[in-house]
Amino acid sequence: MSLFGDGLDAAVQKAFTRPAPRSAPAQMRYLVKQLKGTKAVAQMLRISQRTVERYVKDQIKKPRPELAARIEREVKKRWQPQIRAKAKAKAATTGGIVIDTRARMGYTAPIGSTDDARIRHLTVALPPQYAARLFDAQEAGATDQQLRQIAAEGLRETYFQDDGRRAGQLEEVRFTDIEHLEFEL
Repeated sequence: MSLFGDGLDAAVQKAFTRPAPRSAPAQMRYLVKQLKGTKAVAQMLRISQRTVERYVKDQIKKPRPELAARIEREVKKRWQPQIRAKAKAKAATTGGIVIDTRARMGYTAPIGSTDDARIRHLTVALPPQYAARLFDAQEAGATDQQLRQIAAEGLRETYFQDDGRRAGQLEEVRFTDIEHLEFEL
């Protein structure tokens, strides 16, 4: 589970115009329609094709918890792709992304400054270029550490350096011990 990846996905899911299917049979029918067949769904979910068919026909209604989580994750990954793309494009071009976090932050700066890391609760609007970098990195399969680094660079520029108006010699922001992280488009 990726803290940053899941946070970005949750932010995009808030833009959905309709709720995703909730019951297991409805979710399974949606996946069968998207993947054009029960065999592809069965392979993706690592279950038998007959089990998929039984969900589609409402013969099984309640999956085991781990299967229910896999089904829900796959449905949400595919739900409303055009709305998802529009939300990402808007954030990457004009809107930017808001990050709300409570984490330990410190920075590397010249000698004589107070660079000790401490717990901070920040709600900062990152500019569109950082939203674009975050979404592009996520699409490319970036690790949580790489996404954290991009967010730290955005916080350095926007919060600590105030878009170049202060702390010009600030070199690196350390972003660790994350207690809370939420993104908003």
